[in-house]
Amino acid sequence: MASPTLITPTPTTPKSTPPIRSKITATLTTTTTIPTTTASSTTRRHFLSLSAGTLLLSPATYAWASSDEDYVKETSEVINKVRNTITLDKTDPNVAAAVAELRETSNAWVAKYRREKALLGRASFRDMYSALNAVSGHYISFGPTAPIPAKRKQRILEEMDTAEKALLRGR
Repeated sequence: MASPTLITPTPTTPKSTPPIRSKITATLTTTTTIPTTTASSTTRRHFLSLSAGTLLLSPATYAWASSDEDYVKETSEVINKVRNTITLDKTDPNVAAAVAELRETSNAWVAKYRREKALLGRASFRDMYSALNAVSGHYISFGPTAPIPAKRKQRILEEMDTAEKALLRGR
């Protein structure tokens, strides 16, 4: 049995609609100008080519050293935050706030260092990323006040220890 909402064809043909003319094409055809090269555009092009060449030839070692120092410092801070947060007592009234702060910090850390190709191969990055993933996954799934099971907590703390040791060794 056919549904009453189906559309049935009609014998009449629909009226054709007039073609739509864009206002943009009408204004573009009337206001077309040919750009001219001036002295200011030539000097601007010259300046940009020189500055690009200077950037390519300048050493980037100082930026990497600063980035490496920041990585070590921020990773140590995140390790301490994770340890403090997961060892809080279930009845502590600050658990939800500490978990929210940890999630903010860990998301910022991951977003900042996940793009760094030089850090992706490091043991400290791998272990930190794994531990943060486990902590975040637990709190997302079970809520900020749910205690972390003993096996998971032990694994997270072991990963934090190995990440900290790798950081101290420069890995």
